[in-house]
Amino acid sequence: LECTEARENDMPPSRYVTTRNKKSLRTPGRLEKVKYNPFLKRRTLHRELR
Repeated sequence: LECTEARENDMPPSRYVTTRNKKSLRTPGRLEKVKYNPFLKRRTLHRELR
């Protein structure tokens, strides 16, 4: 997962590594979670990279 707001603010990207169940019908698209970004010092939206 990578922060979506870090690139807009010219900051280094905050990244998290996680796993997901690809067969699950609950998450058909890309995984999105709100995680803490230490560079921006707040919680931001993180999306799955491909």
